[in-house]
Formats: sequence, C-alpha cells, structure tokens
Amino acid sequence: MSPADPPNSTRAGVLIPFALVVFIWGSTWIVIRDQLHGGALAVPASWSVSYRFLVAGATLAGVAVWQRAPGTRALFAQGGFWRFATLLGVLQFVLNFNFVYRAEEHITSGLVAVIFALLLVPNALFARVFLGQRLGRQLLVGSAIAMSGVALLFIKEARGDPGGPTESLIGIAFTLCAILSASTANVMQATKTAARYPMIPTLATAMLIGAGLDAGWAWITTGPPVFDGRPGYVAGVLYLGIIASALAFTLYFRIIRTIGPAKAAYNGVIVPVIAMLLSTVFEGYRWTPLAVAGAMLAAIGLVVALRARRPAR
Repeated sequence: MSPADPPNSTRAGVLIPFALVVFIWGSTWIVIRDQLHGGALAVPASWSVSYRFLVAGATLAGVAVWQRAPGTRALFAQGGFWRFATLLGVLQFVLNFNFVYRAEEHITSGLVAVIFALLLVPNALFARVFLGQRLGRQLLVGSAIAMSGVALLFIKEARGDPGGPTESLIGIAFTLCAILSASTANVMQATKTAARYPMIPTLATAMLIGAGLDAGWAWITTGPPVFDGRPGYVAGVLYLGIIASALAFTLYFRIIRTIGPAKAAYNGVIVPVIAMLLSTVFEGYRWTPLAVAGAMLAAIGLVVALRARRPAR
C-alpha cells in the first residue's frame, strides 16, 4: 500500500459489510430481551442460545454443501481443523453468548450493549501481544474519542437501570466475561491458522459444536428442552440464527481478516447507538443530552479510527 492509497478500512468492500453487521447486531438486543422476558413460557437462556446456533450452523452447513468447495471433505480429516473449530465454538458460541444472555437477566439490554463496546480494548491489546499489530497514533486517538462516548452512554444507561447496585454488578461481570471470550475468538480469526481454513465450513462446524455444547449445558443446569411456540419467539430464533449469526459472523470474521481485530471491534462502539435508535422506534426510548453526546462522540471516534492505516497494512 502506497502512502496515497486509502486504508483497507475505508474501502466499500469493508464499509458495506461493516455497516450491515452493525445494523444487524444493533437489532439483536431487542430480540434477545423478548426471548428472555416476552412470553408466558420462560425458556432458559442456554436453550435459546442452543437453538440459535443450531439454526445458524445448519444454515451455513447447507451453504457449504451448495457451494461444493474443493477440499472441504479433506478438511474434516484434519485434527488441527477440529481443534480450531472446537475452540472457536466454545469461546464464541458457548461462553460469549451464555454470558450475554445471563447478563441481560440482571441489567438492561442497552447497558449490556454499551459495556460490550469495550471489546475494542482487549481486541487491540491481544492483537498487539499475539499478532504483533502496532496501534498507530490515529487509531489510539479515535479509540479515546469513542471510549469517551461509550462512557457517557454507560452513565446514562446505568442511571436508568432498575436492578440496583448488586444486580448491576452481576450483570456487568457477566458482560465482561463475554467480552474476554469474544475477544479471544476475534483474534483467532486474524491468525495464520484461521487463514488456512475456509470460512463457511469452519463457522458451520464451530456453530454446530457450540450448539451441542450449549444444549448439554442447558440440560445439565436447567433440565430437558423448553421451547416457546409463539410466533415471536420462533421468528426471533430464526432471525438470530440466520441473519444475526450465519450471515453476520461470516461478514464480521472476514472483516477481521482484512482490517484486523482492533478496527473490526469498532462495530461494537456503534452497535449501542443503533440499538438505542431502534429502541426509540419500537420501545419509546427517550434521548437525553448525555445520550446524544455519547452517540456523537462514538461516531466521531469511529470515523477517526477507521481512517487510520494501522494495524491493517
């Protein structure tokens, strides 16, 4: 890349899928909340997670069969592939999402979304430690601006959380555990090992392994399967499985491989803003000056950071 060339993160091939992922994941918090609190039949969080990734894994497996990519059968004979897919499944599709669903049992979905914006921090640190990706000055400036916005959003959401300090601390702790799990999985996608394996079969395998482990954990901790047959719950499972998982994770992990985990994590900075905009339409969310200032700082930080050349050269 010459000095005159724009960074990869400002190209349409990155910006368009980046925007799609942000919008999709910004809408998931409302759907998750409906799964947890929307019906008379209480479906344990672990079963909802399991259904989500069963649908997602089956969808991507169908895509892999339809594509008939050469070498896919040989892939399943490699022990390294199974180890990578299993670790990815455990970190991203078991620990991460079980922690998120449990966090939403203690604090509001908006607060979980805001805290998850901190994914930027471990992603940047882990990329520096394990991938040797240096953080340029412009990326650091953008991160500081964005984190200032996240801090304002956090204050606003924390003030409105009805659970009290004990419930808030439990929810925040679960969210931080989810962030660390997701960050490790993010950095895995930027390694040379990940580049050896085709995206669709790898994700399908990881999701199906994750769904199986989620189901096992759900059965041990909550008992036999519980499923809510109301149309809203079924539609939520399909949306979260097909759109928010099969499609969004494929796009997101490709973004990571192109621009690195630090910049890719900026989707988490904007996701709370999208969630709040959608909440305005569907839930009557009321914006305050603090929320407006936080959203504006998050957006400015995103623009500054994505224009930085490092770490994606």
